[in-house]
Amino acid sequence: MKKLSNLTPALALLLLTSTLTSCEAVKGVFKAGYYAGIFVVIAVLLLIFWIMSAFRNRKNR
Repeated sequence: MKKLSNLTPALALLLLTSTLTSCEAVKGVFKAGYYAGIFVVIAVLLLIFWIMSAFRNRKNR
């Protein structure tokens, strides 16, 4: 069997880092954060409307 040179792992790492950039990872995180933010805003708005309707029902009794 042939011994791998010391340069082979460095070339593999260079190839890996050039194909999988950190921008892709950051883009994925922000995309997930964007949808999570939308979900939280909708949940808070629904909670506010629910509380308001509960107080209106209490006043009408």
